[in-house]
Amino acid sequence: MRYLTKHLPRRLPYFLAGLGALTLVVLAFRPAPIPVDLGEVERGELQVTVDAEGKTRVQDRFVVAAPVAGRLDRIDLDEGDPVEQGKVVARIDPLPLDTQVREAQARLRELQAEIAGVETQRPKPAALIQSEARIRAAEAERQATEAEVEKAEAALQQARRDRIRAQDLETTGAISRQRREEAELLETSRTRELKTIQRQLEGAIAEVAAAREELSILQAEQRDPDYLVDAYRAQIAAVEAELTNLADEASRTEIQAPVTGYVLRVLQESARFVAAGDPLIELGDPSDLELVIDVLSTDAVKVQPGASILVEHWGGETTLMAEVRYVEPAAFTEVSALGVEEQRVNIIGDFVDPSVPLGDGYRIEARIVVWRDDDVLKAPVSALFRCGEGQCVFVAENGRAHQREVVIGRRNEFEVVIKQGLETGEQVILHPTEQIEAGRRIGPR
Repeated sequence: MRYLTKHLPRRLPYFLAGLGALTLVVLAFRPAPIPVDLGEVERGELQVTVDAEGKTRVQDRFVVAAPVAGRLDRIDLDEGDPVEQGKVVARIDPLPLDTQVREAQARLRELQAEIAGVETQRPKPAALIQSEARIRAAEAERQATEAEVEKAEAALQQARRDRIRAQDLETTGAISRQRREEAELLETSRTRELKTIQRQLEGAIAEVAAAREELSILQAEQRDPDYLVDAYRAQIAAVEAELTNLADEASRTEIQAPVTGYVLRVLQESARFVAAGDPLIELGDPSDLELVIDVLSTDAVKVQPGASILVEHWGGETTLMAEVRYVEPAAFTEVSALGVEEQRVNIIGDFVDPSVPLGDGYRIEARIVVWRDDDVLKAPVSALFRCGEGQCVFVAENGRAHQREVVIGRRNEFEVVIKQGLETGEQVILHPTEQIEAGRRIGPR
């Protein structure tokens, strides 16, 4: 004891030096804290968006096309020029149409003359009247001859009875032979008279038939040119329709603006021949813009009419607000920059404030809000990693990392809704690497 008391002050510095060296060795071989980036769990607003590029477009665009084929005069309008509804914006030379109109009119007069010529081919009404009178005269002659035949038949029958009676009387001696012969001669005469009148009746009947045949021929000749008249009338109707169409086209050689607006594009500026339907100029109102945003079809099903649109990177510093008007019902195929075919759908939106400093065809970047909540517990999405079948985060507590399983909800590119597992104000490690383990010392980067 006396020895320690005597020598302790002299050896104390060596003891402290050794203790310090041991401490330095322990500290040198102890694992150093891993520098990490930390994010805070907080309550606030979170919105889920569909991000895509788009462009502005004049909502009501009118393409003025050539209504007829012809030589177009030079268009004097320039892009941006104002036009009023009804103003002449282009002219097509009407000379070819005027020539066609005169040709059609000449064909019409020719066809009308042909119809008039057809009428001269018909039998005259006097010939029909004469034929009908002949029929009536023949009928009267036939009837009179028939009466003569009946009279001759009666006379023959009487003569025959007289002959028979005379023969009987001669046999009994009541009359002479001469009287019998006279009776026989009378019968023969009456027979010849009947035959003559019958031949006359046959001639009268033939005359009636001939007169009727003549009338039917005249009536047929009266109807024969009808098919020519019908053919000429059909051709006249076609020429009249052609004239109506040509007159309408001639009236449209001065092309008028359908609406009041501005010239967006002049598609045919120089004089040249154009076909009917060729576009000439585009008209519209640049202040009446809409948004056209094409998104993947899998994202389009999430978008509803009325959803908010945040318009960014349009050339200004502020964010412009817009609203979804409708989602087009049909998708289209587009090849991505990586050569992959994608089905995309156009989302059409309107600016909340129509007085935006943009024009037709301007490029924009849009964020379409498909979900939003103003008060949720949220954490940075970069803090998540898979653990088993769920999601986990590393929470920073007392300079060490502690693994914790969480239940998440909606998420966007940067933040995620935390339903269970974290509290407000806690700090989580962002982008955790394989070096970070539960209980491992960490330090803010």
